[in-house]
Amino acid sequence: QGLRNHGNTCFMNAVVQCLSNTAPLAERLALGRYRARGARGEVTHRLAALVRALWTRDYTPQLSAEFKNIVSKHSSQFRGNAQHDALEFLLWLLDRMHEDLGAASPAQQSRGPPQDGHSGGRARSDDAPHPFPRSSLTCPHCLKQSNTFDPFLCISLPIPLRQTRALNVTLVLQCERWRFVRVGLAVPLLGTVADLREMVAREGRIPPEQVILAEVSPRGFLRSLSDPEALGAAGEAGPVYAFQPPPARRAVDSSRWLAGGSGSLTGIGGRHTARSSDCLHRAPGGRILLLLCNTAGTGPQLARFGPPLVLREERGVSWEQLQQSILAQMRGVLRGEVRPQGTGALFRIRLAGGAAPCTYLSPQDPRPLCHPAIDRALQLSGAGGPPHVKLTVEWDMSTKERLFGSLQEEVVQDAESVWRQQQAHGQQHSCTLDECFQLYTKEEQVRAPPGT
Repeated sequence: QGLRNHGNTCFMNAVVQCLSNTAPLAERLALGRYRARGARGEVTHRLAALVRALWTRDYTPQLSAEFKNIVSKHSSQFRGNAQHDALEFLLWLLDRMHEDLGAASPAQQSRGPPQDGHSGGRARSDDAPHPFPRSSLTCPHCLKQSNTFDPFLCISLPIPLRQTRALNVTLVLQCERWRFVRVGLAVPLLGTVADLREMVAREGRIPPEQVILAEVSPRGFLRSLSDPEALGAAGEAGPVYAFQPPPARRAVDSSRWLAGGSGSLTGIGGRHTARSSDCLHRAPGGRILLLLCNTAGTGPQLARFGPPLVLREERGVSWEQLQQSILAQMRGVLRGEVRPQGTGALFRIRLAGGAAPCTYLSPQDPRPLCHPAIDRALQLSGAGGPPHVKLTVEWDMSTKERLFGSLQEEVVQDAESVWRQQQAHGQQHSCTLDECFQLYTKEEQVRAPPGT
């Protein structure tokens, strides 16, 4: 049932509609189950008549006009046709009703039923619209409880915040061929990387301890994510990738696909290179997990190309063997021919993500993966996933174009969950009034100041 606007009375009409649709209050007003204090109850009587008319469909514009006039009579601030704040009017109206419905005097109680069809009898204390919330404080030591009651007209309820955010993670899965799938996850705002690792493991159907999480930008690796880290900053510096390591099995000589040549490799050298011979008496042994990304260009033009790769390699391999293993991983995207003899070092290899910014492996090193910097990188790979080392393979533009053409970043397929999570978290967060009250009345621990 609509209400007539009597000149900027939309604020008043909105409040009347809210009260009329508050069932306990509307029932008392419409059925006359209240007792106002004589002539001073004019505002409440007019409001009750208006609410009753709305529910019996007997409303006429005269009823809302009379209500406006009574309000103007008892409050000068609402006279005229000026605009007002609805909440301000609501607080005034509730306070006025509290005065009208206060405890009746003995003389008033002795009189018969009030006029206008309102029921008589003793004034009830619950007529007043002031709630009396109980605030309880319990000592955790002696369990003594203290209760206070503070009446109020208006309460500011907290709005429950969204507990999750959308985060896209690119899964690099081991299949017949490398497969790149971007999935959308609803990650907890107050969670840790360990939570993300568990979610990724469920998506990829692999054990959590096999998941490697790293941020990868268009320029290369940024950092690995460690389980104790807070999840709030994950994905801010660059997209998050989740790598599944290849199964641990016996090494295969990757030089065979290069026609079996061994060739003599000449190094690129330079003051940034490091040799494993710098650390004496280090014996090679075991296999190491390597994360690789390929880059080309310099300065602002530096860009990653091709898919990021994961491979296991023996720590005792030579530079030539390491180079051939990397090329074997990239044979699916090679455009040009790799000459097996006398090729020299086709690229430079730099430790990335947390290591010193200019630590390069040396082509002259007989065992480049045994360098102490590799050990330091393993220690910095982060807790939770398998230990690994991130390497950036740097190509000059001419060699890159000859072997790979215009190859750019990997093609990633978006799962339906990406769109679904964007839709869910892109919309304005909604909650029920009951959830707001639950948060307001949630028990919390109060810490006493030091020395008390």
